[in-house]
Amino acid sequence: MEALANSELGIELSLEHDTSLCDKVLEAYFPNTRYLKSGVIHKMDMGVTSDLVSATCDFAIPESCYINDTGHFNSVEFNICYNQMMYYAIAMSVKHGLMSSLNHWDLNTYFTKQLPDILIVNFKSKFKKPINSRGFSGYIDFHSSRVVKGGKSMLFMKTDCRFRDADGGDCSGSVDLVVVKP
Repeated sequence: MEALANSELGIELSLEHDTSLCDKVLEAYFPNTRYLKSGVIHKMDMGVTSDLVSATCDFAIPESCYINDTGHFNSVEFNICYNQMMYYAIAMSVKHGLMSSLNHWDLNTYFTKQLPDILIVNFKSKFKKPINSRGFSGYIDFHSSRVVKGGKSMLFMKTDCRFRDADGGDCSGSVDLVVVKP
């Protein structure tokens, strides 16, 4: 199958992995739970100002941080990897001004809000075929966001994600986020 060019996929720009920013994002995690190894961020070109951002990431889990080796990627690791991918994608978006709803943030604001103000409010995962946790890739797509103002302003974001390995392991999910005090 012939690879499609970024323009055919609707990608406006791609940002290569930023090791120092990724390391800073992962400081929130204990060293043995830093599973995200690299990530490329994509801004989708929809012809209008939007928050449509995606990321493709590589992961490795040398050993589980909480249980004896199960031999496969499980739901707890799914959640940890999702969080790391999501946090990194948002940090890169803030650094490069990719999400209009967060354009008023700088990286200092992001790191102040990373843990207390970015919340998962709905989480759904589906495992189709076991994934080898020693090496796999992940994909996240931020496909909608909206700010709700009222007594407390909140930013709602809808995401989809998928994890795969080289042997056909596959799982996917949808996760809704809320950023309080955006």
